[in-house]
Amino acid sequence: MRIVIIDDTGLRATVLEEGLREAGYDDIHVVPPRGAFVARLERMAPDIVLMDLGDPSRDTLEEMLVVSRALARPIAMFVDRSDETMIGAAIDAGVSAYVVDGLRKERVKPIIDLAIRRFNAFARMQAALDEATTALADRKTIDKAKSILMTSRNLTEPDAYALLRSTAMNQNRRIVDVAEALITAAGLLGGDA
Repeated sequence: MRIVIIDDTGLRATVLEEGLREAGYDDIHVVPPRGAFVARLERMAPDIVLMDLGDPSRDTLEEMLVVSRALARPIAMFVDRSDETMIGAAIDAGVSAYVVDGLRKERVKPIIDLAIRRFNAFARMQAALDEATTALADRKTIDKAKSILMTSRNLTEPDAYALLRSTAMNQNRRIVDVAEALITAAGLLGGDA
């Protein structure tokens, strides 16, 4: 497992690195948050990112949250102090573990395990949400195409759906693709699109 520690103090990164090595991890890289470090992180393709921010300013926290959004990896963030706004911003950005005043090497392994589990759970929920959103959009498209067929050809709803379905099968296309084509054509012809 490749682990990247984002830290610019050195001393605090040493605590994290010791905890990781004691837990059996050895592919560890420390990256200071300077220059084009986000692009560097993307090239490194870490499995997890640990952000050691100490006492971050709002600007630093915002910058780190950009990293979280860009990487789509489990991220554990260590800070010394926080408030509700900072915690909310971190959660909204997808940070998997937000640890306040908990930088001790013996805590690193459980926190990594937690961050990975939360990230995977969130990723599964996001995939399910994306699938449901796509299915709903497809259904709306198909319903609109059925409505056009019902009006223009005086069909019942089951007959309109059967026509869309048989056309899709005959053309080896998805029903929603045929429905989108029908809606586009109806719009071009000045129909009910």
